[in-house]
Amino acid sequence: MQFISWLWHNWYILVLLIIFSTGLFTVSQGYVGVITMFGKYRRIVRPGLNFKIPVLEVIYKRVSVQNRSVELEFQAVTQDQANVYFKNMVLYAVQNAEEETIKRVAFKFIAEKDLMQALLRTIEGNIRSFVATKKQAEVLGLRRDIVQYVKVEVDNSLEEWGYHLLDLQINDITFDKLILESMSRVVASKNLKAAAENEGQALLITKTKAAEADGNATKISAEAEKQAARLRGQGVALFRMEVAAGMTEAAEQFKQANLDTNVILFSMWTEAVKNFAEYGKGNVIFLDGSPDGMERTMKQIQAFMLKQAGTNDPS
Repeated sequence: MQFISWLWHNWYILVLLIIFSTGLFTVSQGYVGVITMFGKYRRIVRPGLNFKIPVLEVIYKRVSVQNRSVELEFQAVTQDQANVYFKNMVLYAVQNAEEETIKRVAFKFIAEKDLMQALLRTIEGNIRSFVATKKQAEVLGLRRDIVQYVKVEVDNSLEEWGYHLLDLQINDITFDKLILESMSRVVASKNLKAAAENEGQALLITKTKAAEADGNATKISAEAEKQAARLRGQGVALFRMEVAAGMTEAAEQFKQANLDTNVILFSMWTEAVKNFAEYGKGNVIFLDGSPDGMERTMKQIQAFMLKQAGTNDPS
């Protein structure tokens, strides 16, 4: 009762306590508080427990300094009037937690949705202006160039608003169904053309190598035949030389022994008949093997030799 009585008599203390407690507030980690007085900017407050002048000061906004992301989809038209559809992911954040930056972020836009609308339209407009200068076939290969172009252009606008574009990723680039089908046919035709060219080159190489192999084989065969002919000629010449030397030696021995040299001719005749019979391979040779036939043949050979000797005699 005494305490209640005391509060009744000192009610103003209770009022002061209530007013003081309304001046206490907290700011979460990752946020910066903006304080205004009578609608005018007063100061910023950091994360943690803070105090504001009750009734006079107001927490105008809590500005997030964390990274934020948003996805957007839109359509662009190329220089050759082809529709291109983009799916993007935008990552952005407040530049820093400095007072001037926080003031720009807090007062540039009425609400968060206005910032998002301006950001998305800025990115969309820059991508559309870039794509409008390129042809359909070039767009797919310019993904990195589009990102670099947009980041440079958008950063200038975001800096005025107190933000910074951290990353822009183009997740998907698609065309109308008819364009995709035509592109597929073009790629297929190019692949078929490349395959045909490769097959033609392979066939040309094969035929070239085969021709070279045939030429080399013919060359080797000709060289072998040439070498064989040379060796056969050398063999025949050597055989004749040996036969002549043997006949000369035999004739000298027969003369020294006072024997008839016609025995040599008879021996040659019999050897010739033997070789005809032993090495003949079906060829028909009409030869009189009787002694009279041998005598006639020998006389004919001697007459031929005498005739040749008489022709070549210089007298």
